[in-house]
Amino acid sequence: MAHWAPGRAYGNQWEKTPGEPVSDADLLVDALLREELGALLPEAGWLSEESAETPGRSAARLAWVVDPIDGTRDFVRGRPGWAISIALVEDGAVVAGVLAAPARGERWWAARGGGAWRNGARLEVGSHATLSGARVPIDNLRGIDVDYTVVDKPNSIALRMAMVAADEADLVAGLRRGGEWDIAAASLIAQEAGARVTDALGETVRFNKPDPSVIGLLCAVPALHDAGLGRLRSRALRLLGEAG
Repeated sequence: MAHWAPGRAYGNQWEKTPGEPVSDADLLVDALLREELGALLPEAGWLSEESAETPGRSAARLAWVVDPIDGTRDFVRGRPGWAISIALVEDGAVVAGVLAAPARGERWWAARGGGAWRNGARLEVGSHATLSGARVPIDNLRGIDVDYTVVDKPNSIALRMAMVAADEADLVAGLRRGGEWDIAAASLIAQEAGARVTDALGETVRFNKPDPSVIGLLCAVPALHDAGLGRLRSRALRLLGEAG
């Protein structure tokens, strides 16, 4: 991508809201994808982090759910932890997902029932069975999470979920209310590799909803999901209560 170079800050950027960077590259990628994907499936709705949704989007059987650059903070700082995330949703479920991470030389994809792949190699989650020692892409350890093993953390949540699919992490958890575009493609990639993916309350995530927000995230190898939810759900409920 011509707008990005390793180790070089990208200049044309601003904040949508405090702490939420965006660049003109986000908007350029968004416009290109909207044109190309719209031509591919004109009947599909459009939901993106960076542009207005199509009228009646949530009522459409098919919808594209897109984050043109997931991990913009890494992108604008010249770091490789960002990806382009594209998901096709049918009746609320992701049926195809692609992550393109050109700065890392990686392309990830999955189709429902067809497995998950990175650069042509089929992916399968690991089998770590205890939260103690579980590999987690996280900045620092604190509280009840001090027994995790820290691994590299790309800014892109989609890439962190893909790490679980590739047996490079065992668990990814979050409490922040995010958008469907953050996790749609990666959720299918992780699930097709054998992971369990829910929101922070343990509920199955449905996509292309009228309100396209998601209450946190838990993406984990099967043996860890229930234990991880035990740590996460009470905190999520507490935050929801405070927000209410």
